[in-house]
Amino acid sequence: MREIQFREALREALSEEMRKNENVFLMGEEVAQYNGAYKVSQGMLDEFGEKRVIDTPIAELGFAGIGVGASMNGLIPVVEFMTFNFSLVAIDQIINAAAKMLSMSGGQFSCPIVFRGPTGNAGQLGAQHSQNFENWYANCPGLKVVVPATPYDAKGLLKAAINDPDPVIFMESEVMYGDKGHVPQEEYTIEIGKANVVKEGTDVTIVTFGKMLSRVVLPAVDELAKDGINAEVVDLRTVRPIDYATIINSVKKTNRLVIVEEAWPLASISSEITFNVQRAAFDHLDAPILRVTCEDVPLPYAPTLIAASLPNADKLIKAVKEVMYITK
Repeated sequence: MREIQFREALREALSEEMRKNENVFLMGEEVAQYNGAYKVSQGMLDEFGEKRVIDTPIAELGFAGIGVGASMNGLIPVVEFMTFNFSLVAIDQIINAAAKMLSMSGGQFSCPIVFRGPTGNAGQLGAQHSQNFENWYANCPGLKVVVPATPYDAKGLLKAAINDPDPVIFMESEVMYGDKGHVPQEEYTIEIGKANVVKEGTDVTIVTFGKMLSRVVLPAVDELAKDGINAEVVDLRTVRPIDYATIINSVKKTNRLVIVEEAWPLASISSEITFNVQRAAFDHLDAPILRVTCEDVPLPYAPTLIAASLPNADKLIKAVKEVMYITK
């Protein structure tokens, strides 16, 4: 198994599916001539041509709508947003067209389309370019929402998303495109809606997704181990559907739960998980469920304030020790 970058894993997934199915195509801002804003589509214009790797104007609502129409007519568009902050311009097509099409057509039209691009903070990009909308899209019936955490998952989940009959929101992270990970040479897919137990443990369950796994959770878990705390780590991979069975089975083993996500706390993925776990596994909990999220503010611009606002390993360690009733 080789090590490749996150962006390379995405590129392999796209290229493999485009070679297998001529109905799959990529469209978005700077995906062709510029090889993609984050170089995910590098070289794809040369291989597949301008009819299948398509540069669009800066008009998210327009090209999202073109994608929806194309998917209704037998094509499989992969629509790239330069950032999911810009997807708000296209939200009418995503929520009112793509997500509703199968239901409102009485099953006559499916909408196999993937909307993908980076999400969340990536440095000093300002409050308007540093937001997480996973919970917004996860709140909409008709959509599936995927947030991969590793190059391996990125490739397997993107291939599954392209072959899914429903619209899929595929949210990456700008800071992860250069991350390297083990990815097999042979083709594979990963089931949408199935979480991954990254590390087994006995003392506390930590649930997370996306870049929080590598940036916050795994560093904190290593520090907790030095204090004799053996944490189990569950990577959701997808936030619609959520694999509650894996989470609840883990909580029944560890009796404690801490959830980490980058988004704001109100009406979040972590609050939804908290409700469902206490409903299904209340008698197994030995401590209240705690969450580590972004502070409930627009993300500041100053680096020190960004660091203070976002989840980090120290905040997670504090939360874990609180549910373990360790006060020092």
